[in-house]
Amino acid sequence: MSTEENRFHPLDNFHEYAPEIMEKRSRFFLEQMKKRRSVRHFSDRHVPGEVIENCLRAASTAPSGANMQPWHFVAIYSKDMKKKIREASERGEREFYRKQSEKTWGKALKHLGTNSEKPFLEEAPCLIAIFAQPYSLSKNGEKVPHYYVNHSTGLAAGILISSVHNAGLVCLPYTPSDPGFLNEMLGRPSYEKPFMILVVGYPKKGAQVPPISKKSLEEFSTFI
Repeated sequence: MSTEENRFHPLDNFHEYAPEIMEKRSRFFLEQMKKRRSVRHFSDRHVPGEVIENCLRAASTAPSGANMQPWHFVAIYSKDMKKKIREASERGEREFYRKQSEKTWGKALKHLGTNSEKPFLEEAPCLIAIFAQPYSLSKNGEKVPHYYVNHSTGLAAGILISSVHNAGLVCLPYTPSDPGFLNEMLGRPSYEKPFMILVVGYPKKGAQVPPISKKSLEEFSTFI
């Protein structure tokens, strides 16, 4: 066996299921994910740190370009920090909504009932700021380029959202209209790009969500 072949390991963790078991498992996961909703009204009820850590570990299993894992997560529990993030976000949002209210994006948001006020950033017990890394720095300070950065970070964010839902919590993917403040506020390098804030917690008692529907399989899929 060549040296190149010795670098690889056997796929020991793959488990094949009978077709009827596969269908049952895929149906169960589908039914679970159909219950997922983005929530904007959060309880301040404590979420165990171990749960958040496990969800982050699950997110880190996402595939990435050249396995560079071009992401960084900042879990925020501090009330003072959450308040600062809300204040900075709302400053940008007020200007955004003023400009967009009569434009296409503003009209698209109207049925969701969103506005420049973001109380969930303070109410929820945990915010997870996700940063995408176009490159990293070697021990010698040299730039190490990353590949398919947005694709990879998006995959990690998707697994994180699924993990949070699987744990019995709710979340809201939120991106400030001008997120650049997050780097300095959270002590992240200037070259990292704020990707989103995932708001995580329990829903507030009586929380409501807008009536929405998803496209049918025929609308979003083609089979050839």
